[in-house]
Amino acid sequence: MTVLIPFAGLAPAPWKNGGGSTIEIAIGPPDAGFDDFDWRVSLATIAEDGAFSRFPGVDRTLALVDGHGLTLQIDGEPTLISDAEPVIAFDGDSEVQARLNRGPTLDFNVMSRSERCWHQFGRRRLSGDSTFVARAEVTVLFLAEGDSLQLASDDERIGLVRYDAVILDQGTVWSLEAGQATIFIVDVHYYSEDDDAEMYD
Repeated sequence: MTVLIPFAGLAPAPWKNGGGSTIEIAIGPPDAGFDDFDWRVSLATIAEDGAFSRFPGVDRTLALVDGHGLTLQIDGEPTLISDAEPVIAFDGDSEVQARLNRGPTLDFNVMSRSERCWHQFGRRRLSGDSTFVARAEVTVLFLAEGDSLQLASDDERIGLVRYDAVILDQGTVWSLEAGQATIFIVDVHYYSEDDDAEMYD
């Protein structure tokens, strides 16, 4: 089932340390919390320098959406996140310190629990008409840049404005219509019983 997630209907939750806030976009299963999610997609506003929370057993991807970027010190190794290099993947159990370059940033976050599933992150620029097919068990499409995006399949038509997201059915062919836009695509793949058997051979 296609699920539209309007940004206007989401509420930020402040961090305990006061250094920012997080807006949860989608989580699986839908009633999961921090301790038992399979995957989670969110937007974070980082307002000041500080440490990231640690999530053992979780793989993470962070992508810059807005702002002048930041430097992440990951297990002692510095990495610059900027318009030139806006995406980084890292282990959720790593020790991460964030230092803002010039003011607050808005960042897109993906987390997946490695014992249950894995995720792929894609960034695609749109101009005019194009086609998209959701390939994974769970696909989340997020409008990171651009005023609007229209998606149309044989059965439905959906309109997105900036920062809206949509969860798409696997295998459905969508026509995308946008002037100039950038979308983020998150594919979540669950391990099958065959995968589990191979892991323990």
